[in-house]
Amino acid sequence: MKIGFPTLALFRNTNDEIVEIAKNNGFDMIELLAENSFNFNTEDALKSFNVMIHGPTVDLNIASINNGIKEESVRQMKNTIDMARNVNAEAITIHPGKIGRNDKRLRKVAIEKAIESIGELVDYSDLTVSVENMPERFSFLGNNLEELELIQEETGCMVTIDTGHANTCRNPKEFFEIKNICYFHLNDNNGEKDQHLPLGEGTLDLELLKKVDKGIIELNNFDNILKSKKIIALGLVAAMTIAMVTGCGGKKSESSN
Repeated sequence: MKIGFPTLALFRNTNDEIVEIAKNNGFDMIELLAENSFNFNTEDALKSFNVMIHGPTVDLNIASINNGIKEESVRQMKNTIDMARNVNAEAITIHPGKIGRNDKRLRKVAIEKAIESIGELVDYSDLTVSVENMPERFSFLGNNLEELELIQEETGCMVTIDTGHANTCRNPKEFFEIKNICYFHLNDNNGEKDQHLPLGEGTLDLELLKKVDKGIIELNNFDNILKSKKIIALGLVAAMTIAMVTGCGGKKSESSN
């Protein structure tokens, strides 16, 4: 499993310090937060990592029924994609948008707007556009499998699965089984609120992490990121041990025949 962390967790550190910390702690990936332009001017500083971008979200809504807001949101996503080329990023994660009130007709229109915007970004981008699943709240689009699969089918995008967001939904496991997952955001919660707790401090079934091949530990505190990294490592060791024991048992059974 390849593991990384978001630059948000070290926002007070310089870029050189972030890279050094990532190397010293054995991380494979870095996710750059793009609320403001990131300052890695070339790919050289990050060439030893898989680089992901989290697109801007504050005050933006690519599914807005207000076309001015929608168009500006898409424009800023395109600007982020342009900057991402400088750091040789593999993918940009974006939120699918939101609605202002709980109305089925409004939600249908907003989904159509989201598909339009995401399709435009997929056509524009030379890196992977990946749509993130959202928590179980009426205002968020993409918080159920049906909507995520529809967005995928209509746009050709991939998906970023946030384990904490999935854990607020009725059947978290189904989000781990969706096709075309780009990577995961790893965090935990109590199953009700999007708390971004360290892994193991909430109700997320940690057995589901066996399905993860690439993940960003999406927490704001770097000490908690390291704590979660240890939880993942312990889980992998345990899985390998069980596999070895099972394998040896199988061989013994065969030889006894």
